[in-house]
Amino acid sequence: MDPLDDPDPLTAADAAAVENLLRCWVRERGLARPDRDTLRIPLAASGTVLLVPVRYWSPTGWHRFGPPLLEHGPHDAPAVGAVTLAALLTREAAYTARQDDPDADATELVGRVADSVRRTALFLTHRRARPADPGAGTPFLNAEQSLLFGHPLHPTPKSREGLSDAESTVCSPESRGSFPLHWIAADRSVLACESAWTERGRTVPAERLALSLAGSGLQLPTGTVPLPLHPWQAREIRHRPEVAALFDAGLLHDLGPCGGDWYPTSSVRTVYRPGAPAMLKLSLGLRITNSRRENLRKELRRGVEVHRLLRSGLAEQWRTAFPGFPGFDIVRDPAWLAVDGSDGEPLTGIDVVVRHNPFGPGDDAVCVAGLLAVRPWRGQPVMRSRLAHIVARLAARTGRSTAAVGAEWFLRYLHTVVRPVLWLDGEAGIALEAHQQNTLVLLDPDGWPVGGRYRDNQGYYFRTSRHAELQRRLPGIGGRSDTFVPDEVIDERFAYYLGVNNVLGMIGAFGSQRLVEERVLLAAFRRFLTEVASGPGRTRSPLPAQLLEAPTLRCKANLLTRLRGLDELVGPVDTQSVYVTIDNPLAMSVSPSGTPAVPPMA
Repeated sequence: MDPLDDPDPLTAADAAAVENLLRCWVRERGLARPDRDTLRIPLAASGTVLLVPVRYWSPTGWHRFGPPLLEHGPHDAPAVGAVTLAALLTREAAYTARQDDPDADATELVGRVADSVRRTALFLTHRRARPADPGAGTPFLNAEQSLLFGHPLHPTPKSREGLSDAESTVCSPESRGSFPLHWIAADRSVLACESAWTERGRTVPAERLALSLAGSGLQLPTGTVPLPLHPWQAREIRHRPEVAALFDAGLLHDLGPCGGDWYPTSSVRTVYRPGAPAMLKLSLGLRITNSRRENLRKELRRGVEVHRLLRSGLAEQWRTAFPGFPGFDIVRDPAWLAVDGSDGEPLTGIDVVVRHNPFGPGDDAVCVAGLLAVRPWRGQPVMRSRLAHIVARLAARTGRSTAAVGAEWFLRYLHTVVRPVLWLDGEAGIALEAHQQNTLVLLDPDGWPVGGRYRDNQGYYFRTSRHAELQRRLPGIGGRSDTFVPDEVIDERFAYYLGVNNVLGMIGAFGSQRLVEERVLLAAFRRFLTEVASGPGRTRSPLPAQLLEAPTLRCKANLLTRLRGLDELVGPVDTQSVYVTIDNPLAMSVSPSGTPAVPPMA
């Protein structure tokens, strides 16, 4: 039995956390594939060695491991659990780095691992009891609620500091939570807002948008505008002195919860309601994965700026380059509302992004992370992800092998999702932080990829080398959004987010779920990159050549980032996370005997 399918949810959650920690350690330490089926991890700081059964070794890093043991431990000693493993690895990292205070971040990391395991067990318990939800789910929402284990290369993917168990049930997509929004009224003297939202060809002011979102159930004080808050956010901000001062001065008014339920999406803080024209990206001071999820004013402006840039003619140029519906686009963030403090400076924590909702109830729009996520509940084999189900169904319907269908699915994904992202970088000098949770793939009724969407107003990178071109497209661009980034930093980040996290991560999912051999998909990816780098209609983006030619790649190190206590939303973009160097599996996939044959697309 796969450890993730253990009948005990806590055992399954602990096994998942152990695998995550080990995958992080292997990647960030550059450990090589063992000669046999056991990986030895020396722990000099503890004077012992971990013996880890290797269930599957992935060229792209999505390894599968069995329960680790300590060498020379008692014969009947239990396997090393996630919390113990976190403590051992933390101590080893501190020892090898010779930190002055080796326990400074150890307690935090170990505590967050324990929190992540406990919450994952609760989510598994809930989902195994209700594997199908007859409620208001749409294909988009179902995918947003499917990441029970989370990022496979993060040490604490489900830790949420500050959220009680009762709040977690209501506020988590994994438990299919929902809640009404909590509303406050802001005096116009402290309101900050911007809108490029259009209806019937006319721009809708942000204040009017807020009124339409609030509906008719609110009684507003004179001279105020309603602002929606997350219920956790509404409780937490009252304890901030600068916010309390505005309430005391009568510049903010608490109106309480109002309206129908909204559903948290995979980011937890962005909420969605089927049929509503907008999604709302709220501010949460919770630390989720590596960051406290509060909007920054520059990000609010960035979303509107990118929307205006695309409307300036760039979107039409993009559609012309890739004809056919539905194609690829960016989920727009064309409006926002926020509050300034009594000193006129932006007040963190009271703001909302009004995001366009382009997905109708029948649109099969799936975030890539949700598509690949394993679904471990009773009645389902553990590795039966949505992708595995699609590939198996297509293979049965067409009479082709699973491997042939999987390879074709992957090639279609490259052409319908990845190629347009490369075009945007090459043509406009805009790189997207297109990791698996920020990238959505649009599926036709049979499950084939036919388009994609990108979302996230944090994740735009304007190339400094293309500053003049972008200024011509939209004068003043980047002035207040702080979006221009040196090309060398963009090259590193873009290679990680699109190349390593998105595409190589997808290859790892195909391989670890035994759908297609990874070496076949690596060969397909190389062929695709060669075509877009040098074939007809080749891109100006440097990424294809970089991925093809570089012997190593830079890769975000989530374990080290957590150990150092970094918040990825704070500080300069080039120092927000720890990056390490890894071998490029695309370079490693080339051998004298040639690359495997890739089935052509039907």
